Amino acid sequence: MEIKYNEEDKYYLAKKKVENIKGFYGNLAAFIVVNIVLLVINLWTSPDRLWFYWPLMWWGLGVLFHGLKVFEVLPTLGKDWEERKIKELMEKEKENKNKWQ
Repeated sequence: MEIKYNEEDKYYLAKKKVENIKGFYGNLAAFIVVNIVLLVINLWTSPDRLWFYWPLMWWGLGVLFHGLKVFEVLPTLGKDWEERKIKELMEKEKENKNKWQ
């Protein structure tokens, strides 16, 4: 079952996608700036004990998954999965309502 979108729906979906991409780039920019600051602080205050890579690694993992979702690299995180899940839940709800009638 294919969904037919009118122009207003297409505009809304495109706008939402652009907002998601913009959010990703904001997250990426913050990631880069904050981790550079953390690297400088670490090397300036305690160069014998390096700890800057912990936030770099974990936040980097979050940025990676955010990018994979926004750019729809992983199909399980994309719009197709969301649409299938919505249809599945709607069908389940319809079956449950008809069950007792």
